[in-house]
Amino acid sequence: MTSIAEQVLSGNKRAIARLITFVENNHPDAQYILDDLYPHTGRAHLVGVTGSPGTGKSSLVNKLAKAYRQQAKSVAIIAVDPTSPFSGGAILGDRIRMRELAGDSGIFIRSMASRGSLGGLARAVDDAIKVLDAAGFEIIFIETVGAGQSEVDIAKTAHTTIVVEAPGLGDDVQAIKAGILEIADIFVVNKADRPGVEKTVATLKAMLELGHAPTRHMLHHGQLMTVESVSNNSENSAANSWEIPVLKTSATKEEGIGPVIAAISQHFDYLHQSGELANRTRTRLIDELETTLQTVLIERLVSQLPPDYLSQIVDKLASRSLSPYTAVQEILKTKGNQE
Repeated sequence: MTSIAEQVLSGNKRAIARLITFVENNHPDAQYILDDLYPHTGRAHLVGVTGSPGTGKSSLVNKLAKAYRQQAKSVAIIAVDPTSPFSGGAILGDRIRMRELAGDSGIFIRSMASRGSLGGLARAVDDAIKVLDAAGFEIIFIETVGAGQSEVDIAKTAHTTIVVEAPGLGDDVQAIKAGILEIADIFVVNKADRPGVEKTVATLKAMLELGHAPTRHMLHHGQLMTVESVSNNSENSAANSWEIPVLKTSATKEEGIGPVIAAISQHFDYLHQSGELANRTRTRLIDELETTLQTVLIERLVSQLPPDYLSQIVDKLASRSLSPYTAVQEILKTKGNQE
């Protein structure tokens, strides 16, 4: 196991892929290896890419990765795909849209099945990010399933969240209705060669302008924040505020990719200068700690209950002779009596 950790730290792709498979399959040794790797994490820029199906997220990530490679930056891509009902694996596991990146030693692409996880992110994504971070990848893209409203969970993971829209999908305010407006650090209107792109851009800008009162409260990256508007003439405006850009791209034609790369870099600089990066990192670690603690405690509790006890509880719930809250109290009481 120590050997795998050493190989990951040296950037061995086979070891990286093997360890991520361990993580996905809850291999008993996975956590021991992650413990060894943890001190080497926290260096990568995590970029989330989300949005509705059909907006061209995969094509955009493909071109962004190519652009970063031209800057000699190493790039990893975690693509969270729908789960196959037959194999349980990622349906788009071949990543056919990203095949032009194959063979590049500075690129690592991994498809992960969502396996029914809400929020568009697989449960194992956080640990997979740690593996890729420790392996030395500078930019890690996390592309989500594209299931709509549940995509907001990506904001708990990424430093910079890109929300991708496209004209001609029916409703120009689809993202606003889905609650995605609040999580975007950068808006990208892809497929800009299509009719209606200016209307989509104008709609997004108008909605953003409506939120720029002198003082406002907004849900941003899972937190209720008070945002003070800063004058454009202020010398510290760049460090104290972030104006969400709305950018146009045509990924298939490789148009508009440069400004998106620039915006990602500017946003990361803003996070550093404002101190927001440390705040978001701490919030994400608290969330991960609470989630892990819940999982471990539930597993430990269930393992110590009598055989078929939970099945009996479910029977009572089904017959409506017991409410869920009372059922929990009974389970805890049973556990307490055993001790």
